[in-house]
Amino acid sequence: MADWVEFTAKTVDDAVFEALKSFGVTSDKVEYEVLEKESSGFLGMFSKPGKIRARLKYTVDGAVKEFLEKVFQAMGLDAHPVVTYNEAEELIEVDITGSDMGVLIGKRGQTLDSLQYLTSLVVNKDSETYYKVKLDTENYRERRKETLDNLAKNIAIKVKKTRKPVTLEPMNPYERRIIHSALQNDKYVETHSEGEEPFRKVVVTPKKGALPAGSNNGSTGPNKYGKYSSTYRKNSGGYKKDYYKYSDKNYRRKNYSEKAEAVSQDTAAAEESES
Repeated sequence: MADWVEFTAKTVDDAVFEALKSFGVTSDKVEYEVLEKESSGFLGMFSKPGKIRARLKYTVDGAVKEFLEKVFQAMGLDAHPVVTYNEAEELIEVDITGSDMGVLIGKRGQTLDSLQYLTSLVVNKDSETYYKVKLDTENYRERRKETLDNLAKNIAIKVKKTRKPVTLEPMNPYERRIIHSALQNDKYVETHSEGEEPFRKVVVTPKKGALPAGSNNGSTGPNKYGKYSSTYRKNSGGYKKDYYKYSDKNYRRKNYSEKAEAVSQDTAAAEESES
């Protein structure tokens, strides 16, 4: 909860106005208590001003903003959180602006993820409703998603080629979901997670029966040594039996037989003439 702040003005209404101006909000977001009512005194003498104490009403977005501002101040960062609360989805989104946001992001987003986790703990500590919290800065989340999508596709190609499982580095639940989603419709590989948080990892494995033994990504033609059989040739339509090669062999055999028969006939005719 926000701390109480005292305000003094000529009247209580004026003091409330000063409180609203100080907090930069409308009256529906402030609660206040009257400490002293104004009095006009006697003939304008001994008059007293109005005095109140006020504070911001508790809201989840207000609690998030207050917590993050204190954290940034302690870190010595020039950063400003812009908080948006989606009541229907119970989602709190925070876009952080400022200078030197690379420090806030950290290596592979680890600092940003840690701050997001702490913020989630703060807003859900005494709440009956569980609020999802998402922190972002300089569109890092979207850029990271593109990187993970490309990583998933490259790992899938490797698994198809080697037909061996590949284990990725530890990731948070959000990033693991990106990998699972990117490969969920792949015909040849599947994914699952192993381990315990925060070291839980995604494992990409070939689907059973999806990649025939001795094949390369399901295609036929190459043998286990990576070469093509002499009875197959590679063309634009795939691998087809080399009928031309067989036709050429048959032609040579037929031609040889015809020549041998001709020689045999000549020899027989010569023997008859000599006799």
